Amino acid sequence: MEKAIQLKVRKDLDARQHHTILKLKGSLISKGYTEIIHILDQDEEFHINSFETAVEKRNEVQQYIAAFINSENLSDTVSLK
Repeated sequence: MEKAIQLKVRKDLDARQHHTILKLKGSLISKGYTEIIHILDQDEEFHINSFETAVEKRNEVQQYIAAFINSENLSDTVSLK
């Protein structure tokens, strides 16, 4: 495992966006992509969420996150860093 994936998440979320981001994080854990997600402040506008995943799953995880962001219309809220 290595720290491979970082998400840039906007801090000012409405209730729906907050719930959907939690859904994304929960699905990453329940699918076995990671066990824990670390959250750090980047600045006044964004958090950085990072997690470790197996190197061989890195592309799969990135594709899953990109599809999730697209299907939930979160492109203004969260992005892969």
